[in-house]
Amino acid sequence: MMGYYVIAGIIFLVSSFVSNKLKSKFKHYSNVRLQNGMSGAEIATKMLEDNGIRDVKVISTPGMLTDHYNPRNKTVNLSEGVYNQRNAAAAAVAAHEVGHAVQHATAYSWLTLRSKIVPAVGISSKLSNIVIMVGLGLSVAGNAFGNLIFLVGIILFAVTTLFTFITLPVEYDASNRALAWLENANMVTSNEYDGAKDALKWAARTYLVAALGSLATLLYFVSMFLGRRD
Repeated sequence: MMGYYVIAGIIFLVSSFVSNKLKSKFKHYSNVRLQNGMSGAEIATKMLEDNGIRDVKVISTPGMLTDHYNPRNKTVNLSEGVYNQRNAAAAAVAAHEVGHAVQHATAYSWLTLRSKIVPAVGISSKLSNIVIMVGLGLSVAGNAFGNLIFLVGIILFAVTTLFTFITLPVEYDASNRALAWLENANMVTSNEYDGAKDALKWAARTYLVAALGSLATLLYFVSMFLGRRD
């Protein structure tokens, strides 16, 4: 299991670096005031209107970087800071979340696929590690069913890994929609646009690191399984 802990440690360090960098970027661009004076909530509302979406509400949600779009109740949930602030970071986040609403309204294929496998991911994410550890434990103890249970755990973990990769095009596309609208609708100056683009770039990297980390862990488990079969 030493290899697993090494991989987990590397993933943790890279993830922490990207996460801290993201927080630093948003803090920096929170000081870049928008010349149009619009708040994140106003930016989101305007982008929804420009895309002809009138059945989605923009609401405030507690916390920092807790922003998300909820397709079930059609709400763009902006963290308190983003909802009220009038800066490049708030504009970037607000427009990005509306990007998901636009994806939903236009039946964007990757978002549709991700939504369909959410129930399976909810189950697999809760059970995969437990099943893997039980399978390994039984295998080490010489139980004939150990490897089979281990394989079931790997399959469950593979579902969560697949989800992280399906999430990538969804997040990158939402950011591209956000940036295109901010520029084409003249919502930001060139300096503000650069700030929004940089902030969203680091936000996207958190998803990329999560996907690569999950893949590395999955491949490690697969190599363990194949090794135990030899």
